[in-house]
Amino acid sequence: MAFKARASLTLGKLAVALTFTGIAVAAHADTVRVTVAHYSDATAPYFEKMAKQFEAANPGTTIKIEDVNWDSLQQKLQTDISGGANADLAIIGTRWLLDFVKDDIAEPLDPYMDASFKGRFIGPFLAPGEINGKIYGLPIAASARALYYNKDMLASVGYPNGPKSWNEVIDASKKLKAKGIAGFGLQGKEIETDVYYYYALWTNGGEVVGKDGKAAFNSPAGVKAATLYKTLIDEGLTEPGVTGYSREDVQNLFKQGRVAMMISAPFLAKQLKKEAPNIKYGIDPIPVGTTPATYAVTDSIMMFKNSKVKKSAWKFLDFLFTKQPRVEFTSTEGFLPTTKAEATDPAFQDPDTKAFVALLPHARFAPTVTGWEDTAKAVTNAMQSIYLGKAKPADALNQAAAEANKSLGK
Repeated sequence: MAFKARASLTLGKLAVALTFTGIAVAAHADTVRVTVAHYSDATAPYFEKMAKQFEAANPGTTIKIEDVNWDSLQQKLQTDISGGANADLAIIGTRWLLDFVKDDIAEPLDPYMDASFKGRFIGPFLAPGEINGKIYGLPIAASARALYYNKDMLASVGYPNGPKSWNEVIDASKKLKAKGIAGFGLQGKEIETDVYYYYALWTNGGEVVGKDGKAAFNSPAGVKAATLYKTLIDEGLTEPGVTGYSREDVQNLFKQGRVAMMISAPFLAKQLKKEAPNIKYGIDPIPVGTTPATYAVTDSIMMFKNSKVKKSAWKFLDFLFTKQPRVEFTSTEGFLPTTKAEATDPAFQDPDTKAFVALLPHARFAPTVTGWEDTAKAVTNAMQSIYLGKAKPADALNQAAAEANKSLGK
């Protein structure tokens, strides 16, 4: 009887011990929350798949993915941050990073990295995430911009290899108009409306922000670029009502054969192959006024300073930037490789990707300055008022420059 009681007591203690061990394990189990930007319908499934793979290799860690549309991402992050409800990791537009660093909410990643980790990256794509000598963001996505043109349409007006200059864009568009075709697809709504203007600005020798840190887009080159776009609209060489069209909307017009030319990123080629296989398209550098240029952009994944699971969050980042996860993400979404290992993969040896990579020597990045979002908003508002005929190019750009200078460098 005593033996039974002792055994029962021992088992009871063991059960209690196991219970407390369970509590301890539960307490140390990490849940890493990740806010990802919605690039396509493949984005969330990709990250869910990576989460499952990581969880299988790292028992006790749970990865929670939240997929958010780009147009509402910045507002959502700001709301979450102000309420202390932000995720541990988030994909952001790299241009937002400086403001996050300034507000002391971004975790510097250098303490987690060794030389071999840094060595994984293609240098120019790692650079935009570095601020004041510290790396705060890793390039999760990268792209450049080029001119897409409908080969059949352009060949029908004497440009079988696409237009090379803005003058040729105008000439081709006039000939296409005579055939009842909108020549140049022009974005005038939502995110990157300002960027669509920079294409003409940069290729006419202008700058967005000068060396003095002040707005420079209202220069003679800037006025010339804005006037170019307004002329295209006034002469009926674009789709009608450009301020009603986001970049995605213009891409849809191109897929439908309703515009002959537009400027976009590598992922459009992937979409065309899948959604509009009958359209024969070419990829050219952005048309030149005086200067070759393209817009190169990275989106970064960052860690928030208030994360309680930084070690596990970093481990997941490390995993995402190994070869196979990178190849799968970049090739599926239609981006450019940001790591050396993925760049060697056969998935990136196709002519479309090579056409974009060839543009990188002339790449411009959005300037890393505080107040960049306010500047982009001021430029967008100015371009919309020009497109709608509410203001002359010089007046609208001067007003936008004054607005931008209230925030730039502040």
